[in-house]
Amino acid sequence: MAKSTLSFVCQNCGAAYNRWQGKCDACGAWNTLAEEDTTGATSMPVSIRSKRKSRVFALESLAGKSVDAPRLPTGMAELDRVTGGGFVRGSVLLVGGDPGIGKSTLLTQATSVLARAGHRAVYISGEEAIAQVRLRAERLGLASAPVQLAAETSVEDIIATLSEGTVPRLVVIDSIQTMWTDTVESAPGTVTQVRASAQALIRFAKKSGAAVILVGHVTKDGQIAGPRVVEHMVDAVLSFEGEGSQQFRILRSVKNRFGPTDEIGVFEMTGLGLREVSNPSELFLSERDLGSPGTAVFAGIEGTRPVLVELQALVAPTSLGTPRRAVVGWDSSRLSMVLAVLEAHCGVKLSGHDVYFNVAGGLRIQEPAADLAAAAALVSSLVNAPLPPDAVFFGEVSLSGAVRPVAQTAARLKEAAKLGFARAVLPETARGDAGGDAGLSLNAIGNLTALVADIAARGTPRKAAATGYDDDGNGGGKDTAMRKNTPSPRFRRQ
Repeated sequence: MAKSTLSFVCQNCGAAYNRWQGKCDACGAWNTLAEEDTTGATSMPVSIRSKRKSRVFALESLAGKSVDAPRLPTGMAELDRVTGGGFVRGSVLLVGGDPGIGKSTLLTQATSVLARAGHRAVYISGEEAIAQVRLRAERLGLASAPVQLAAETSVEDIIATLSEGTVPRLVVIDSIQTMWTDTVESAPGTVTQVRASAQALIRFAKKSGAAVILVGHVTKDGQIAGPRVVEHMVDAVLSFEGEGSQQFRILRSVKNRFGPTDEIGVFEMTGLGLREVSNPSELFLSERDLGSPGTAVFAGIEGTRPVLVELQALVAPTSLGTPRRAVVGWDSSRLSMVLAVLEAHCGVKLSGHDVYFNVAGGLRIQEPAADLAAAAALVSSLVNAPLPPDAVFFGEVSLSGAVRPVAQTAARLKEAAKLGFARAVLPETARGDAGGDAGLSLNAIGNLTALVADIAARGTPRKAAATGYDDDGNGGGKDTAMRKNTPSPRFRRQ
C-alpha cells in the first residue's frame, strides 16, 4: 500500500508546499493553503505505472490537408458567435461568471434548444436538486424540452451513466467545484479534486466525442476559482459578465482553440430568460441623455462586431488633498494616462478635481481606441460643454498628445451611419481608411490639443440654480476653475 503523503496546496493557484505558511509565494494570496493527501493524484496505480512499457508512435509533418472541426450549431446566434460557429465534437468549455449572473439560465436554454432539435442533451447539477432545475425550466417556458436531468456529484457515476446508450451531443456539468472522484482523497472543491475531476471529464469528452461544458465559480476579483491549470486543459474559456442592476449580459470568449478570442455575445435578461440582442449598439444607446455635458459616443470593435457605446465622465471640484479617480468599465491605468496627457500637453489641470468615469450598459472596454472619446467626455464635463449628439469618437492617444489611427475604421463608420449619426471625430491618418461611402462628416484631428480647444471654446460657466453662484463660489462671470485649468493662448487661436 502506498504511503500517505500530505502536503499543503494553495486553493487559489494549486502550488504545493511541504509545510504550512500564511502567504502563497506563487500567487501572493493569504490564508489559502490547505492540507491535502496527494496520494493517488493520478488515476493510474503505481504498480501499473511501473510495469507499463513505452511504445513508439509515428511523427507527422506540418504539411498536410487540414479539415475544419465538425461543429454543432446551438440555435442561439449570440452563443454561436462566441464559440466560433457552434460546439466542436469532443471539446470542453469552461464557463465562469458571478453568482446569479445567469450561467444556469443560459445553459438551460442552450440544452433545451439542442434537445428540441433531436440531439441528446444532458444537464447534470451538483448544486441544485432536480426539482429546482425543473422550476427554472418552467419559468423559462422550457419544461417540454426533452432534456435529461440528474443531480449527481460522483465523476465515475456520471461517466458510466453517460456512456450508456447514445453518446450525448452536449453535457453540462454545473459546477466543476462540486464534483469529486475516487482517485484522490480530498474534499470536493479543493484544488486536487477540481483538477482530477476535470481531467476525467475531459478524457471522456475526447474519447466519446461529446461536447462538455463545465461551469466554474469565480473569486471576488472575477477570476475563475480553482487551479489555473484547468483553464489550460479545456479548449475554450467563456466569461459571462454583467452588472446585477443592469439587464445586459455579455458573454466573452477568453480562450478558444477553435475560434476567435475577442468575440462577444450580448443578451438581455428578461422574465422569460435571456433574450439575444442582435444589434447591441442600439440597445446601449437607447437611454442616452442628449445634450448633457460629459457624455461621448465611442465607436468600438468587439471581435468582428462594431459596437457603439456611451462613455460618461463627471469632473467635480474636490476639497480633499488627493482627488478621487473612480472608473467602471474601463482600465483605470488608461484613464490615468489620458488625464496625464491632458494636463501635460493640453494645459487641462485636473489635480483639484474628482474624476468619475463610467461605460454605460455594463460593457467593459479593452481596446485603446476609446482614448479619444474618453478625453472628449472629460473635457466636456470640465468646461460644461455638451458634445454634438450626432457625433462619434474613436482614436488612440499617445503620450505625446498625438492621435494615432486604429483598425477597422470603415466598419466603425458604417455602424455609426446605420444608427443615424452624422459626423465622426477620428485620427487624421485614418481618413484614407474611412472609404468614400461612409456618409458621415469626418473631423480628422492629429493632436489632442485641437480637440480640447474646440470643446473648451463652446464651454459655459456652471451656476447654481438657487444662489446664482458658480461651482467655485464666485458670483457670475466666467468659471474661475476653468480660467485656472484652461490654457488661454491655445484657446484664443480657435
